[in-house]
Amino acid sequence: MRRRRYPSDTTNAEWALLEALLPTPACETSKGGRPEKHPRREIVDAIRYVVDTGCKWRALPADFPPWRTVWGFMARWAAAGTIGQIRDQLAGRIRRDMGRGPRAVATVIDSHSVKAAETVSKATRGYDAGKKINGRKRHLVVDTRGLPLMVMVTPADLHDAAAAKEVLFRLRLMHPEITIVWADSAYAGKLVDWAKRHLNLTIKPVSRPKDVSGFVVLPRRWVVERSLAWMMHARRHARDYERLIQHSETLITWAAITLMTRRLARKGATPSWPRKPTPDDA
Repeated sequence: MRRRRYPSDTTNAEWALLEALLPTPACETSKGGRPEKHPRREIVDAIRYVVDTGCKWRALPADFPPWRTVWGFMARWAAAGTIGQIRDQLAGRIRRDMGRGPRAVATVIDSHSVKAAETVSKATRGYDAGKKINGRKRHLVVDTRGLPLMVMVTPADLHDAAAAKEVLFRLRLMHPEITIVWADSAYAGKLVDWAKRHLNLTIKPVSRPKDVSGFVVLPRRWVVERSLAWMMHARRHARDYERLIQHSETLITWAAITLMTRRLARKGATPSWPRKPTPDDA
């Protein structure tokens, strides 16, 4: 067993929350499969190490499992939708502890652009003329407490209003209970009518007060801006390094998962999710 020595490693309380949310290993199902060679806690610790420190996958310390194994688990869990399910379960648990319903009905949306490394192809990057950044843009949707509901990554040259149609469409499919979305003025105009007509979503733009200079905290919008700042604490996200957009979205979600598990662990939360389904339940 590897000795836990890095700040990004899971504590026992964090691992208790995460372990029950990971998919059942194939070797424990009736169809069978080869037993996993490395403990899953070490796989999760390695993913969190990459997100927290920003190192290359090939530069994982030798006390972690091989980087190809770690990357493979990250990619498979992402493709299966496991990471999004973990995020939603943790967010729902935090909301219940706050005395709220597990599913949000009001949300806030915003985006920010980051530079892309040379590993990012020209097809998935662009130039944001407003921010003067050549890279990608991250679109984040959170509830009114700043808990993430979804993230979508696009080339930086895609306007917020154009990207919002895809973001809101995905949001409606994943969270049909949502009714209101607060946003900045970039999401105003025709998008408001489109969202109401096609998705039955109400977009409420929050504009900057007139005759005000310098920094000012805007109602509702500060929540998502704070969440974006929290994600940037993970050094992997100071720049976009992922070749595939879906892997960029996954690692951003991992940063959010780490924040939520730490919050729950500090409060002494214990797992309360239902038993995870297995293929034998079908």
